[in-house]
Amino acid sequence: MKSFKVTEFNAPLTEVDIATPKPEGTQVLLKVKAAGVCHSDLHIWEGGYDLGHGRKPLSLKDRGVSLPLTMGHETVGEVVAFGPDAKGVSIGDVRLVYPWLGCGECATCKAGDENMCIVKPNSIGVYCDGGYADHITVRHPRYLLDLKGLDPVTAAPYACSGVTTYSAIRKLESILDQPIVIFGAGGLGLMALSILKAMGGKGAIVVDIDESKRKPAEDAGALGFVNGAAPDALQQIAAKAGRPVLGAIDLVGNAATAQLGFDCLSKGGKLVMVGLFGGGAPWALPLIPIKAITIQGSYVGNLRETQELIDLVREKKIAPIPVTRMPLTNADAALNDLKKGKLVGRAVLVP
Repeated sequence: MKSFKVTEFNAPLTEVDIATPKPEGTQVLLKVKAAGVCHSDLHIWEGGYDLGHGRKPLSLKDRGVSLPLTMGHETVGEVVAFGPDAKGVSIGDVRLVYPWLGCGECATCKAGDENMCIVKPNSIGVYCDGGYADHITVRHPRYLLDLKGLDPVTAAPYACSGVTTYSAIRKLESILDQPIVIFGAGGLGLMALSILKAMGGKGAIVVDIDESKRKPAEDAGALGFVNGAAPDALQQIAAKAGRPVLGAIDLVGNAATAQLGFDCLSKGGKLVMVGLFGGGAPWALPLIPIKAITIQGSYVGNLRETQELIDLVREKKIAPIPVTRMPLTNADAALNDLKKGKLVGRAVLVP
């Protein structure tokens, strides 16, 4: 079994060859067919998050992330073996791996919200080895979703960027009959536009500081594109919306996007924070009650939402976001391209 591991933060990945593991109990072994390279992987690779305001960065090591680690939480694989207690899978099944595992025992996990587990998060590719490899072990078949013919390479991002944006959009479900604002036109932003359309939403104005993202956003159905660095960005958003804005989703998560997202909302609006770029909260505290603004965090999505998303993709024939296929051996290059903003959509590693 070949994998590419983080053995030191901010250092090139290390190629590791070990014996292919044999699944036990309810475990399932899959041969990896595709592994998406997510922006969150950059934070894992770098070892932490910028908290802004001069505070010490949030260390992933302090949060229980230990090295060496095989990253990759957007994985599709083919079942090649399973333990004696694994039910509901067969050799040759092609499945999307749901990676946001919890302890499996607490009330939150038992309610189906493993992604929100606070007892012992065990996310694949974050706390345990993930898809930057030619094989992956998953602890139980319930975390394997049947793709039923969807392309493994374009479907892999549904495990993170897909369910993340789907869950965020659902938090604005009551106002989707009017334009919302989406900050970020990368893989998540393009995914959000496709999902929003499939959910019957009016559409979104997309904000990004990279002009090269304008055409992909427009091609994906954006109602308009605004350069967030423009001095009149706020006025442009208002003009393109044509009415008070009640919902915004920040897929970037830095001080500038959080401020503009807050400012573009009318009274009673909701800002859903998704991105983990980093920085400190910029809002003037009195304006939160004065505008009656809701600021809600959204962390990926649960297993049920992931299944809903796959069903929606199949039912509405949602077009996949652009992907750049790269060999597994180019994992380092993919991370560096992502860091430099060279990618449109998603890079997907193919062993």
